Amino acid sequence: MYSILQKIIWIVIIKPYKSLNLRSGGPHGELGASLRYLSQRYSMPYPELKAILTDIGTEELAHLEMVSAIVYQLTRGLTTEQIKNAGFDTYFVDHTTGVYPQAASGEPFTANTFSVTGDVLADLHEDLSAEQKARLTYDNILRYADDPDVRDPIKFLREREIVHYQRFGEALRIATDNLDSKNFYAFNPSFDKK
Repeated sequence: MYSILQKIIWIVIIKPYKSLNLRSGGPHGELGASLRYLSQRYSMPYPELKAILTDIGTEELAHLEMVSAIVYQLTRGLTTEQIKNAGFDTYFVDHTTGVYPQAASGEPFTANTFSVTGDVLADLHEDLSAEQKARLTYDNILRYADDPDVRDPIKFLREREIVHYQRFGEALRIATDNLDSKNFYAFNPSFDKK
């Protein structure tokens, strides 16, 4: 269990914007990240790793809230002409301006984009990779977003993905330091007993 401190980490205020390809539920999105980390924590064999995954998974939920606020503020109040011109019409037919988790390509969120193996090393390596993919997604958004009201929170989110990557590196070091073996892959400390 964990408790939530309700504190605003970033106030997202966005004016209508011409590009509407920012989505929360893509293969490298915040929804998948939060579910990945909060699910993986149960099989982590060391309390420090459970704490890191809980912290980062909870922060990813806050990131999901920020991304959702951006998506909503980008779409609210648009005219039908703006909706068509932005290529937002197919989304609008199903969801109006509701925030539905999907990729920029329009694919709905699916849990098939992440893994929970129950193996501390496999899961932490996946987490390191996931944070790099999230950073890359934000890099790509920054390449086409020109509105400072969009860019500033995206820069903040990108920075946090780098911090998460560093924390998962720390978690991997904690895991390997706790493995009493020259061959880290000799057993799964989440499952096998020595």
